[in-house]
Amino acid sequence: MHQSTSSNSVSGCPMHQSNPASNPSTSGCPVQHASAPKASGGCPVEHSSTGINPLNQMPSLPQTPLDPHSQSAPLPTDRTLSSIPRGTEDGKTQTWEYPSPQQFYNALVRKGWETPTEHVEVMVDIHNFLNERAWNEVLRWERRVAQPGDEQPHLARFKGRPGEMSPKAQFWMFMGWLLPTRFNTEPPFDRHDWVVRRPRTGEEVRYVIDYYSAPPTPDGEPVFALDVRPALDSFESARERVSVGMSDIWETMRERGWGNNRS
Repeated sequence: MHQSTSSNSVSGCPMHQSNPASNPSTSGCPVQHASAPKASGGCPVEHSSTGINPLNQMPSLPQTPLDPHSQSAPLPTDRTLSSIPRGTEDGKTQTWEYPSPQQFYNALVRKGWETPTEHVEVMVDIHNFLNERAWNEVLRWERRVAQPGDEQPHLARFKGRPGEMSPKAQFWMFMGWLLPTRFNTEPPFDRHDWVVRRPRTGEEVRYVIDYYSAPPTPDGEPVFALDVRPALDSFESARERVSVGMSDIWETMRERGWGNNRS
């Protein structure tokens, strides 16, 4: 995402249902694209360079082809405004802006990824859709601690960390290695850290997002799962993580009838 002036289950989850503790938000992509390439390797936009925007850890992406001779077809330069607020200016809420297909393709070229231009617009749709789903999950967490009359939180800044597996993802990978028939054995294909600012107090809270992919649905629609949670940077975040985890466990027990009286 760039600057500008968890959930409904839609498809199958890449994690086995016998793994309730991971509890990722699962979503199918809103567009049909059986030929879309499988998501891998993290977000194509470089997030770790020097001399870049400190709010999103991204370099400036041009709206013209980096190499016009190697790009097989022109790509749109229109950019979509997200629903994710980044702050206020002159009393008006400003939102983050997604890269255009041309900017997205330039990012792929910079990273040395060979991607047919006909796939790029679909990849942008997926990228934007996953960001919107992640923000919805963040808001679910934030509503748990919000006070009456609080303004909606803002996404202050973020960073992609595809090469760094979170401790939680490492734990579930270990469980997958230990019990491969019960737990997921595929690592997340990307990780983001989002810093959310609460307007009333100015407090900033870091969220960790692990992105998982799964085999597509029979009609070819990609399936993704997002594991969104506040990082264990404070007592409040740890308390909320424990509270939600216990609620999930109790709900699972209730659905299985473990808490019912039996004659």
